Amino acid sequence: KGDHLILVDGSTYIFRAYHALPPLTRKSDGLPVGAVSGFCNMLWKLLQDSNADGIEDDPPTHFAVIFDYSGKSFRNAIYPDYKAHRPPAPEDLVPQFGLIRDAVRAFSIACIEQEGYEADDIIATYAVDAAKDGAKVTIVSSDKDLMQLIRPGITMLDTMKNKVIDVPEVHEKFGVGPDKVIDVQSLAGDSTDNVPGVPGIGIKTAAQLIAEYGDVDTLLERASEIKQNKRRENLIEFADQARISRDLVTLKQDVPVEIPLSGLSVQPPDGPKLIAFLKAMEFNSLTRRVAEKTGAEVDAVDPASVAVEGWGDGPAAHGPDMADPADLPASASADVGWTPQAAADKAASALLAIPVNRDGYDCVTDLETLDQWIAAAHEQGHVAFDTETNSLDAMQADLAGFSLALAPGKACYVPVGHSAGDGLDFGGAGDIKQIPLKDALARLKDLLEAPGVLKIGQNLKYDMLVLAQHDITVAPIDDTMLMSYALDAGKGGHGMDALAERHLGHTCISFKEVAGTGKAMITFDKVPLDKATAYAAEDADITLRLWMLLKPRLLAEHMMTVYERLERPLVEVLMRMEEAGITVDRTILSRLSGDFAQKMAGLEAEIHDLAGEPFNLGSPKQVGDILFGKMGLSGGKKTKTGAWSTGAGVLEDLAAEGHQLPQKMLDWRQLSKLKSTYTDALPGYINPNTKRVHTSFALASTTTGRLSSSEPNIQNIPVRTEAGRQIRTAFIAASGKKLISADYSQIELRVLAHIAEIPQLIKAFDDGLDIHAMTASEMFGVPIEGMDPMVRRRAKAINFGIIYGISAFGLANQLGIERSEAADYIKRYFERFPGIRDYMEATKKACHEQGFVETIFGRKCHYPEINTSNPNHRAFYERAAINAPIQGSAADIIRRAMIRVPEAIDKAGIGAKMLLQVHDELIFEADDAEVDATIDVARKVMEGATHPVIDLAVPLVVDARAADNWDEAH
Repeated sequence: KGDHLILVDGSTYIFRAYHALPPLTRKSDGLPVGAVSGFCNMLWKLLQDSNADGIEDDPPTHFAVIFDYSGKSFRNAIYPDYKAHRPPAPEDLVPQFGLIRDAVRAFSIACIEQEGYEADDIIATYAVDAAKDGAKVTIVSSDKDLMQLIRPGITMLDTMKNKVIDVPEVHEKFGVGPDKVIDVQSLAGDSTDNVPGVPGIGIKTAAQLIAEYGDVDTLLERASEIKQNKRRENLIEFADQARISRDLVTLKQDVPVEIPLSGLSVQPPDGPKLIAFLKAMEFNSLTRRVAEKTGAEVDAVDPASVAVEGWGDGPAAHGPDMADPADLPASASADVGWTPQAAADKAASALLAIPVNRDGYDCVTDLETLDQWIAAAHEQGHVAFDTETNSLDAMQADLAGFSLALAPGKACYVPVGHSAGDGLDFGGAGDIKQIPLKDALARLKDLLEAPGVLKIGQNLKYDMLVLAQHDITVAPIDDTMLMSYALDAGKGGHGMDALAERHLGHTCISFKEVAGTGKAMITFDKVPLDKATAYAAEDADITLRLWMLLKPRLLAEHMMTVYERLERPLVEVLMRMEEAGITVDRTILSRLSGDFAQKMAGLEAEIHDLAGEPFNLGSPKQVGDILFGKMGLSGGKKTKTGAWSTGAGVLEDLAAEGHQLPQKMLDWRQLSKLKSTYTDALPGYINPNTKRVHTSFALASTTTGRLSSSEPNIQNIPVRTEAGRQIRTAFIAASGKKLISADYSQIELRVLAHIAEIPQLIKAFDDGLDIHAMTASEMFGVPIEGMDPMVRRRAKAINFGIIYGISAFGLANQLGIERSEAADYIKRYFERFPGIRDYMEATKKACHEQGFVETIFGRKCHYPEINTSNPNHRAFYERAAINAPIQGSAADIIRRAMIRVPEAIDKAGIGAKMLLQVHDELIFEADDAEVDATIDVARKVMEGATHPVIDLAVPLVVDARAADNWDEAH
């Protein structure tokens, strides 16, 4: 009694330190030490801080840092798949595990880990024993698994938020007191640790059940009393799974600890010993603070002369499991006196003070100088780079040169493929001195593939695809375009020129300034070297400055996870998809072009007949004169130029009123667009070397995270029209292979059910019901069995229309009914599903207040103009804001699946390739013999894409099939 024991959850501290601070390497040898630095600062502050909640006026008498031991624990004997899905620790963190343990010992603190047990079990044993003897115990952690230990004498302390976690905070987290946490976790499970729990039961439901039945055993004994069918069935079927889960989540309180409680007594820091370690790590600032506190002389301490237990053994062969992402903080500001926002502000101020001097860039034309630049990049650990080519088609582009930047203003251009100009606007380059391509690529490969050097670029996918043609794999990377996209989607463009203007107030040299325009335009390999150097080196310089500006913002604005888990990993995946391409059949396309031309001619004749005269269907003016001038149709509006408006919306409104000519015009325009965009144009996209079409995917072109594609745009091929299906038949599998279409079933409705917490939809999806028939039954009071297909169609139109903010007018047009009837349908829909209306209103309110909405994974979709005074524009942004969390979450889900699929395919030992992504669908190509295996892998990864981050309230379902062409597979 009177003692105070502090137990630090070391594994959580490691990951908090790692994720909260920018990467840091030891200058003398490049060893990663960012996590060590953060850990030491956090530990020193905890030791010195008498103002932290729970510690003030009650300094510790006993202190220990507890770590997880690598390898399996006793829980794996209970459940072999325990923690089976946790990803490995980041590569640059692994060498720091041993150093962090050395740091604890250097602080003269007990450093404890024990084979066969997890840190939480050791903490539980010490905490309970100490509390029994009357001591006060503070567990420094925010790990939810430790909350079961809270009781009189035992509290937790989240030092990141300087917040004590006691009984009220446990209630807030679990809906029950600490004594019932184990029961709730037994039912809800834990996707991070792969604790199974009972399917369909989350924390909230589990808390309600435990509150009603008291404990897990009682609940399982009386499970037959549960009224909800699915819940009752699951509790009965998975009762043993719940009991196993209880064994997994229950912390052991009787670990045979090797160090008794008395051995944890606080020892004053050994100044020379601690300073020796800090000096060896090159932590100068902390070294000075420790010296001031301990009175030790910094200069008198030689790191090599002071022995620290375990020091010099090299990186530990083991380390903690990957931390639960939910437990990682946005910053370590409370522990290390450093805030991400302050770092971001400081970076911005510093960068704005450094002028861009194009005359100071180097043109590197000899290997010796290039070697110096590359050596400097290796020593520094990061470099910005950019490629210059003679084509926008990465698969066919020749490399003209590349640029490097090591610091703001310190950049160079390395020409490798320039030739004399044509003497028009820019004159000849004369005898060009440059490094031979082969020699330059050999040096570049060594740099770009070095794991210890971070490569920084803007829209790196293009550069990586260009370099992949030269057998160069670029890794690891940071992409400033994607950083900007993660931070500011919806706030403007993410191209380098736009970012430079917006963030640096700098106008970059435009491409036309160096290459010309029109007939005088030349390719970059013809640009004189002085102009090429100014242009290309500036690109690398500005990219580096943007990286220095945006990277701290990711931390400050809590967007690092979105960037690192949804954006950056997708670059390599999409690059490989673009490289793979897909085969298209010229014969089918040619035949379709002929068919479309004939149908267009037939429609043209009908339109002329309806108009009573011939006119140019491709002329908006002539179309408007016919519709509103000659025919006198109502609803015509003129543009600013005085011409009639004849856009698709105008024609659709007229067609909805029963006018034949506008509908025929829409049909003609659709065929004309498909013919010009696809059947005529696709053969021109066939690569002469690969004989395949290689579309380009854009990662940062939409506000919601959806991908788009160009050259050609495969996203806009109609799904439901006959013409669109015919075009898809031209996308074929190579000989001996099949195309596989794996498509999420009704993913946006499933996401809506989860976000808006709609009980009827959740139950329908859980029970595998026909969601549209269920909706029709709910709305119109008709039985599902034997339902009129027209009734189901109306419910389907409403289900999907609600997501996109459909109006009564739009629904009436779609279903061919009166507007009043459509309005009644929508009203009835909201009455039956009030949660959807609540979600829509709450989402609009949030967006008006903060200017953005978020997906379930934390992606921010910005709508800065939502508070406009223009009512039409405001309504548009409100509809977009309502839809964005749904469409954006669906986009994030498929992104997560795409990131995981390649590794899953490799692990399965099959040779399938992912070729295309179109909205909610992934297209693969696989050998005939591997079709079933590929479908199994794709379905498993896609249906589990939310784990372990999000426990979706409804199951994801993937429809997959294989065929010789895309249409048949889809």
